[in-house]
Amino acid sequence: MSILGDIVAAILSVYLAFTGALATNLSYWLSFDYTNEPTSHQLSLPSLPTGFANITDILLKSADFQQAAVKAAQEEHQQGDAALLDAIVNIFCTFTTPEYIRTTTGTGFFIDTDGVILTNAHVAQFLLLEATDKYGVTDCIVRSGNPAAPKYRADLLYISPTWVRENAAEMQKSAPVGTGERDYALLYVKKTVDNTPLPAQFPALAFDDSLLTLGARESKITAAGYPATELLKHGASTPLIPREATSSISELYTFGSGYADVFAIRGSVVGAEGASGGPVLNSNGKVIGMIATRGDDETDGAGSLRAITLSHINRTMREETGFSLTQNLGGDVAYRATIFNETLSPFLLTLLQAQVEN
Repeated sequence: MSILGDIVAAILSVYLAFTGALATNLSYWLSFDYTNEPTSHQLSLPSLPTGFANITDILLKSADFQQAAVKAAQEEHQQGDAALLDAIVNIFCTFTTPEYIRTTTGTGFFIDTDGVILTNAHVAQFLLLEATDKYGVTDCIVRSGNPAAPKYRADLLYISPTWVRENAAEMQKSAPVGTGERDYALLYVKKTVDNTPLPAQFPALAFDDSLLTLGARESKITAAGYPATELLKHGASTPLIPREATSSISELYTFGSGYADVFAIRGSVVGAEGASGGPVLNSNGKVIGMIATRGDDETDGAGSLRAITLSHINRTMREETGFSLTQNLGGDVAYRATIFNETLSPFLLTLLQAQVEN
């Protein structure tokens, strides 16, 4: 990272400047214990307009993707049991052009022991640009440890196409905005940075993608990430330290689905730029959400955050691919990533390139 020098501090783009103001408050939720997909008992809630009414269905129509996904879905998924800070990673990308160097830093976490990482789409989108050097050179490294050190190279396994379609224009903005809706992606580790052998298993976290109810309000949670406050102040050579903190859920929100798509987290030391993509665990030690946007500091205190629920990711991923989150984690991930990158990535890259040109 020495090529960046002190200029990084001035141009660092860490993508947690999002706002969650467009999510709908779940004040009218009833205390039903929903554990299945939407039924006739779906709750009636006030909704706001959403840009995702028409789901991009390229993967649904891809025979190769569907066949690979069916095979993967037949395999039994093994939940992880790693320590929280062992399972999180820092995703550090640079986009270099003759005019400028743009850098992003975000968090992710291993969600499968085969090396699959869950993170935000607004972090993972830069991996799409690695496929071309037409507008600049993109380099993304997965870092881990305390402090974060370069460890792995990763490829896209999946990124929400509807998120890219609706948010491509935000990539070029110094202060991007968004709600967190469908803001997720899966990466898979393909090799180490020094070409040493990959571990037989990666330190993955267990997760719970069942629907949250109003009973989740005021429950204790643990959040983790790589907040980049000191790096922003002092430059890219500043050590990036992983943090975890206990907090609580203050409120639940919906994007109009009638289910808890987002929850607000009271302020903590994790709540800073760079923590986006970090996991949020319940009292049972299972991931129930992923940090996506800033929260409301006036209501929930400094360092407040909002996280999209694993149930939101599971439900919308099924809409886009035909398979659940768990089913998308199995099988030959390298092969499935190849299919994704051959089938959908060119379309998504075109959207991003159009914004770079503008």
